[in-house]
Amino acid sequence: MFSLFPALVGGSVADRSALRFGDRSLTYAELAASAQALAARLDGAGRVAVWATPALETAVGVVAALLAGVPAVPLNPKSGETELGHILGDSAPTLVLAAPGDVLPAPLGALERVDVVVDAEATANRAEAGSGAGGPGGAETVGAGTVTDPAAPALIVYTSGTTGPPKGAVIPRRAIAATLDALADAWQWTGDDVLVHGLPLFHVHGLIIGVLGPLRRGGSVRHLGRFSVEGVARELGAGATMLFGVPTMYHRLAEALGEDPGLAKALGGARLLVSGSAALPLHDHERIGAATGRGVVERYGMTETLMNTSVRADGEVRPGTVGVPLPGVGLRLVEEDGTAIAWYEADGTPAGAYDGESVGEIQVRGPNLFTEYLNRPDATAAAYTADGWFRTGDMAVLDPDGSVRIVGRKATDLIKSGGHKIGAGEIENALLEHPGVREAAVAGEPDADLGERVAAWIVPLDPQAPPSADELADHVARRLAPHKRPRTVRFVEELPRNDMGKILKRELPRD
Repeated sequence: MFSLFPALVGGSVADRSALRFGDRSLTYAELAASAQALAARLDGAGRVAVWATPALETAVGVVAALLAGVPAVPLNPKSGETELGHILGDSAPTLVLAAPGDVLPAPLGALERVDVVVDAEATANRAEAGSGAGGPGGAETVGAGTVTDPAAPALIVYTSGTTGPPKGAVIPRRAIAATLDALADAWQWTGDDVLVHGLPLFHVHGLIIGVLGPLRRGGSVRHLGRFSVEGVARELGAGATMLFGVPTMYHRLAEALGEDPGLAKALGGARLLVSGSAALPLHDHERIGAATGRGVVERYGMTETLMNTSVRADGEVRPGTVGVPLPGVGLRLVEEDGTAIAWYEADGTPAGAYDGESVGEIQVRGPNLFTEYLNRPDATAAAYTADGWFRTGDMAVLDPDGSVRIVGRKATDLIKSGGHKIGAGEIENALLEHPGVREAAVAGEPDADLGERVAAWIVPLDPQAPPSADELADHVARRLAPHKRPRTVRFVEELPRNDMGKILKRELPRD
């Protein structure tokens, strides 16, 4: 039988901690009983919305929906009413799962509400009384056989909506299993690992990788509720083995290292530090590595594909690269005319122009991909090539060792200047190597002579004495090439970012 959570079936880890949020926790026995009880109420419910606060109830609600074979729609609690109304109208859930006491916004008022009640003592009693079907050691089946179908929809996760209203990516059960098993291979991830993170639970990184990942392995999750340097140090110092975060979090950790020797010891004791959702700046890599002796592993994924590549746990950590394709994932770089310029052979060997210079769009295929955009057959068709590859919209090069190095988004980060194709990401990395630069963003702007010119937005390390525009341009020219130097430099107090720390380039101030 196809099972997303073998540990909830076999009962061999019944007494092991499965989930901990703050001072509230559930063992596998308690989680199984609690989720099964809720799943019984969801059987046949159609789609269900989940008010995805960073709380124990969100994790239990999603697991219950998956056990019932009911697609779950995680909702960002920070969504405005217009966006929330669009998602609800598009996904048409029959009810909403929320923690008791959560105050839900007006657009959710028309839905039946089901409170996710988590009581460790009560669920433990149910587990002891119901050790047959439906309890730990019983079958992972509440809904009518949906768990036997790997193609059945598991989650509908909405995209960020940067180019229009958010689209609902339908994630099948096979994609979750394939990605988590491939990451287990790449990261040597086992049930003995204890993961700590403070990511939101309405997207792929925080929910699928950060919560469902440990549960699939039979391991443990310690969620901070809200990220803090102190929380990371405490949990890693108390036996956690892995940390997931985004660059903003690692930047804060790097900033705190000089003032907290205990933090360096805690980070150095972790088995694996993983960063994703955006590139981790070089100077943060260097500061963390120097203080802890531990490199930060980067990976690459997106809502529609879950995870595509990663630096392996037993591989070399090289800042600026996101590793190699995960097992089962096909990857190629393609020119605008559809010509593949670099790719991976079936045995995982890079081929074509893996020279660190030839830029192409990343296209992928494999069992990790979404099924469709809900109610958008036009968008689904446009997302795939005629031969079945998904167009990610991300531009990259393959380095000589085969590592994937992302240089930006096709829509916003591919700059065509004076006949050259330039990736904004490599210029940002070069700027971040300058000792006077704290943060940097690069984009193209119209230019009568060049077609587009390279423009940079800089948050200086010292606002009272920023480096000059000429100094930064020369710095880039020396490290990369003269045609890649910024022609326009603007100094700003901060860069606009979303909840995951990604820079919102369409919101950068322009003259």
